[in-house]
Parts: sequence; C-alpha cells; structure tokens
Amino acid sequence: MELRHLRYFVAVAEELHFGRAAERLHMAQQPLSRQIRNLELELGVSLFHRTKRTVRLTEAGKAFWEEAKKTLTQAEKAIVVAQRVGRGEAGHLQIGFTGPVLNSILPTIIRQFQDRFPDIHLQLKRLSTDEQVNALRDEEIQIGLLHPPIDAPFLTQEVIYQEPLIAAIPDIHPLAKQAPKQISVKDLASEPFILFPRRVGPILYDAIISFCQHAGFSPMVIQEAFPQQTILGLVASGLGVSLIHASVERIQQQGVVTKSLIEATPQLQSAIVWPASTSHPAILKLLEVIREISFD
Repeated sequence: MELRHLRYFVAVAEELHFGRAAERLHMAQQPLSRQIRNLELELGVSLFHRTKRTVRLTEAGKAFWEEAKKTLTQAEKAIVVAQRVGRGEAGHLQIGFTGPVLNSILPTIIRQFQDRFPDIHLQLKRLSTDEQVNALRDEEIQIGLLHPPIDAPFLTQEVIYQEPLIAAIPDIHPLAKQAPKQISVKDLASEPFILFPRRVGPILYDAIISFCQHAGFSPMVIQEAFPQQTILGLVASGLGVSLIHASVERIQQQGVVTKSLIEATPQLQSAIVWPASTSHPAILKLLEVIREISFD
C-alpha cells in the first residue's frame, strides 16, 4: 500500500462519488475505481457499498477513513518537517564554546540566532579549543567557537572577534586603589604573575611573555591555572596579578580590580570553525547570522 492509495480512498470517502473524486484527483474514473478495488483486495475488506446511484462507506470503510486521514496528515507533517530541516529552518545543532567566548560574543550569537530560527534546537557544550577540535573530528559537535590558531586541515575557520588583554589585580593592591583606570604594563614588573598553562594557548602565552619583555621585564610566573574563573579566584586571594582577556570584566569577580593597559596588548582571537566538507543547512544559517552581527 502506498500513500497515493490512501489519497485515492480519502477522496472517494469524502466525495462519495467516483466521478467527482476522479475529477478532484485529476485522473480518469476507471483507473480510480480499479485502484480502490485493488486496495480492498489488499485489505481483505469492502470499503464501500456501491449501487448504480449511490456510494456509501461500510463500517470497515468508516474505520479505515479515520485512520487514513491521520496517516496522511502525519505524512504531510513529516514532509514539511523534512523540508524545513533541509532549508535550515529547523533541526538540531551541537555547538562548542570556550569561557572567553561565553563572556563575550556567545550570548549575542545565541539570542539573534534563536530569534530568527526558534525551531533549531541548540545544544551547547563548554570545551577548550583542543577539546573542540577533537569533538568536531569525532562529530560530537557540528560547530565550534574557539581560539586560533589550530592545526586541523579538515576544519574551516573564520575569525569573528578579538579582544585586548587587561590587568587583573587584587583589590587590596596599591595599584587597585589608584584612580586611573589605565596603567602601564611596566607597573607590574615586580609583581608575581598567575597565567594559564602554555599548553592551553601557546601562541597567546608566548605573546604575553614577549609583551612583558618588550616593556623591559620577564614576568615572574608563580602559578599557572585554568580556567579563567580559577585565575581570577587566585588573583582575588592576593597571590598575584594576571594579564587576561578583557571580557572577564563581565564576570565581576569579588576581590579583583581590572585595569586597561596603556600599551597595545596582544589580542585574544575568537573564531567560528566547522567541518570543511559540511553541507549542514543549520550550520550555514548560523554562519549567515554571525556574519551579520557587529561585535563591539
């Protein structure tokens, strides 16, 4: 039995006239009658009482009519859903993100995407950059928001945001009590530093060390910590200062004062990455939304 057989039957059941049903279906009456007889043979029951003047549903026909209508309705719904998913208007997306992305651009991206595509369900996972690359390789996520550079030829990446570094200082430190919002990195020359481990972001880590050396000192790193909340917690405890991405100011960690730097600092870049061979329509819609956003 095919869906077309159900459509033939429903048309006759609603019209109770083979001629009108055939006209409605844009087919000849004789083939329609033959299809209905074949359907009855397949089911092993009579669906219609036929006379020269009238066509009426049998009890079996009435029961079959109700179920046939449900089946056709569900089939039409399935077609619509499939078409919407195919156009990227519905479906599911698994997205990886890092802590800095969460503090900076992720809320704007999610809000605007959900406003435009409310029927695409987003599953968000907080993962480091390396973890996202592995998750993309294993198809555990479909798209990543991470920090380049990455060594992953199977991925396409596009930098969408960058932010400077700022100084995070314990609120009991003399520098924290000074009025100016800006300080020089040279003011931190004699301070103990808390930084993320180099393996987490070797390019940025080396850029921070070089930035300090260019200012005339090598930072005295007394402790490495990760993620950003841990770094801020250690700064709040008075163990040292840190150079960290500017979006941490949105966390408002108690016991920490942030200061922007006079010097041009290294930048933390954030990129969107996705499988180079993808044709996933929801990914393409997300890329479209992100490219329209102006991140200030």
